[in-house]
Amino acid sequence: MNITEKNEGASSVLMVEGRLDTTTATALEARIKSLEGTTQSLIFDLSSLEYVSSAGLRIFLGAQKYFNSIKGSMVLRNVNKDIMEVLELTGFIDILTIE
Repeated sequence: MNITEKNEGASSVLMVEGRLDTTTATALEARIKSLEGTTQSLIFDLSSLEYVSSAGLRIFLGAQKYFNSIKGSMVLRNVNKDIMEVLELTGFIDILTIE
């Protein structure tokens, strides 16, 4: 998995590429934690995400809870149909903000 970071206005954008699973989720979690206190808005660009496991879903859920708690925002953007299917099957589509 590769994570690329850029700023888009006042938002931090993390472009996640490859597989988000048990072995790679900790890297994404560490990147998110490094943004805490420095941004109010986080966008995940998932256009190149090929796979997400329950460990990856847990990371998205934790980030959503954090940004809700600080009255910020978190968005999943450019979600492909395979990842969207996982979000729908798990009910995360109703919890996460997806554009």
